[in-house]
Amino acid sequence: MAARMVAILALAVVLSGCSPAAQASPSVMGSEPATTATLGQSSPAIVGWSELAVAGAVPAAREDHTWTISPDGATAYLFGGRDGGTVYGDLWSYSLGSNTWSAVAVSGKEPPARFGHNAAWADGIGLVIFAGQAGGDFFNDLWAYDPATNAWRSLPASGSLPVARYGSCAAVGPDGRLWMSHGFTSEGQRFADTRAYDFVAGNWTDETPAGDAPIQRCLHACWWTDDGALRLYGGQTTRTIALGDLWQLTRGERPGTNAWTQTDVVQGMPPARNLYAASHWGDGALVIGGQGADGDYLADTWWLADSTTAWEQVDATGPSARSGAELIADADGGRLLLFGGRDSTVVFGDLWQLAVPDQP
Repeated sequence: MAARMVAILALAVVLSGCSPAAQASPSVMGSEPATTATLGQSSPAIVGWSELAVAGAVPAAREDHTWTISPDGATAYLFGGRDGGTVYGDLWSYSLGSNTWSAVAVSGKEPPARFGHNAAWADGIGLVIFAGQAGGDFFNDLWAYDPATNAWRSLPASGSLPVARYGSCAAVGPDGRLWMSHGFTSEGQRFADTRAYDFVAGNWTDETPAGDAPIQRCLHACWWTDDGALRLYGGQTTRTIALGDLWQLTRGERPGTNAWTQTDVVQGMPPARNLYAASHWGDGALVIGGQGADGDYLADTWWLADSTTAWEQVDATGPSARSGAELIADADGGRLLLFGGRDSTVVFGDLWQLAVPDQP
């Protein structure tokens, strides 16, 4: 609902110059004023990015990591990623209340380091990660981190296991299962399958619909809409560096009746892109940056309401052009946060905030 998003983004953020080293809590860096943008057809909105400087220990610069908020909205957990040939397997917690990072020293066995994996929060389970890559190794394993025990555990998996891969997308659906779709593995093979993992039964089910489907791809994202559909956007496929198509999966009432539909975009199609940052917020999703069809890196921000296929560009100056960043929605704090990513020369370790005034 565009009008609702207009109200959500009605805030001016004033940026001030401060030295990160002098702060006991995050400071806002930079000197550019917040930018004014018209979002939707009816009224203007003021939106603004600000860079946060966080005191104390911080994660190393990286891309292709995951960052996931706990259900209570208090903590976001960052796992894995890479900086060139360095692949990370570390776990960091970010306190959304105090805006501080803490390295998590877990007890017991840990998942192998990886990038290009998926992460989601499953009720009663914890932080769940799936798949990914490290060097020439690809994974199809499932791990769960429980903050109560400060330990990882490997989750059992049977049934129609996905082929090991990276660059897929995954999200916990309305049925409580982890749904994943598409991805890439060795020797250039890309996938177009869709599977769901049942945390209670510990098994995978092949949910790939018959008929039309998004072409094989990787480096895309997907999210569940408020009305229970799975949306999938963009990515990369063989000999095409960036895609710009938008698809929606609806779940059938009986096995084998799921269906993909390519949506007709009625307004403001964003440039094609891969490895962008995305987060569901309120009754829609925000998409930021990525790598474009010409190989250049993007810095634009787009909004797509759940109830429509009309994209709207949010005109807000903020993080430099990049791909492989992660975006999370801090509903209690009235903001979205973006960390990391890379361009053609730099891997980033910066943290940015997009402030919004109202609850989604």
